[in-house]
Amino acid sequence: MPVPDEMRNRVLADEDATVAFGRELHDAVRQYFGDTATVYLHGNLGAGKTTLVRGFLRMMNHVGAVKSPTYTLLEPYRTACGDVFHFDLYRLKSPDELEFLGFDEIFAGPGYKFVEWPEQGTGWLPPANVEVSLSLHKPANTAGDAQQMQREVRVRFV
Repeated sequence: MPVPDEMRNRVLADEDATVAFGRELHDAVRQYFGDTATVYLHGNLGAGKTTLVRGFLRMMNHVGAVKSPTYTLLEPYRTACGDVFHFDLYRLKSPDELEFLGFDEIFAGPGYKFVEWPEQGTGWLPPANVEVSLSLHKPANTAGDAQQMQREVRVRFV
């Protein structure tokens, strides 16, 4: 399935741009997949994965906090526009742990499932509908100041 050209590769200047991109991603995912999709999020710590999910949730009228699920493994969000399940598998020791946690029911049901560190669930997770890769990006002509770091995002619809 082709990704809209304007979403395929982009540099995001700051956190606000990452939130805005999450809003755009919402519209594209909804258009292609309706109200159920699995989105894999790739990127190092601090790359902006949770920030992108926050933008997606804002398009679903969620106004509360959007927390990283690093320690809880899952942050569920119930909105009037549907459900979003935000997983972080960074601390997972084995993909089999997902079955014991009851996550199979979530993946079998409706809603958007965002999975950070999906490689930790290889062999257990369903295939992604969308893969998003985020990486820190140093703009040209800068000395590498951390405050000037941007994010590069790549999107692939499967």
